[in-house]
Formats: sequence, C-alpha cells, structure tokens
Amino acid sequence: MRYFEDLVEGEQYVSAPRTIDAAECLEFAKRYDPQYFHADPATAQHSIFGGVVASGIYTMAMWRQLDHSMAHDIAWICGVAWDDVRFPVALRPGDIVYARGKCLSKRISSSHPERGVVVLEYALINQRDEVVFTCRSTNLVERAPLRTMDNAG
Repeated sequence: MRYFEDLVEGEQYVSAPRTIDAAECLEFAKRYDPQYFHADPATAQHSIFGGVVASGIYTMAMWRQLDHSMAHDIAWICGVAWDDVRFPVALRPGDIVYARGKCLSKRISSSHPERGVVVLEYALINQRDEVVFTCRSTNLVERAPLRTMDNAG
C-alpha cells in the first residue's frame, strides 16, 4: 500500500490501453445518457460529430477504470473536488485509449493532520495521441502508520 508520504510531486503514471467497445458504449448511452448522438447510430450520422460519440459520463467511467488499474495501491480516502473538467475531443467506439496521471501537489491536511491532500492532473488519451478528457482532482490520502522499531519487524 502506498501512502501520502510515498507519493512524489511530479511523478507520472500511465495505464495499459483499452479499446472502447461499441456495444457497451451504446448500451450505456441508452440507459444513462440517451441523446441521439450517443445512443442512435443512424441519427448520429447527421449530428455535428458525423457518428456516435461516447457520453461524457461514459468517458469519465472509462478513465476511472484505467486510473484504478494504475493507482489501486494508493491508500485513498476519497476525492473531494474535480476542477477544470474538459472533453477536448470526442471519444468514439473503437478508440484505443490510455489514462495518464500526474501528482501536481501534496500537503498535510490542516484540519485532519492524519490525512494528506493530493492534487492530481488526469488525462484520457486516444490512439491518435489526442486528449479526450482532462481534469484536476483533489483527493484525501491516508498518511503512513507510524513505523517504529516495535512494529517494523
């Protein structure tokens, strides 16, 4: 388990790639965001996108899965804010994407010194090296338990 003290400002993380499945993308849209350019391939052809594009919520869910695969060993408490959320390029079925994270800053919480506050910059990037999602996330992370001679060995 990695704790607040183990995280390094400037450190970057990169996930393995994932292909966006068309059927899954459409199913998600029909259930949670049924706008025609997300959920109806025939009608989406006449949209400004020229075809189906993934919902922003689906895009964030894909990023989250990939992020968890590379940061699952961090002692997260919870996220407390997302800032500067952007979708510069639409995510499309068939895209191959990976997630990238970078630790921007960290500090000990002033109100709860047993916790750390960590700000990360995240991105989801497609096979053409286009950024499809970005955000800055503020998170609470557990501090490491005291490591004394009595419990170190």
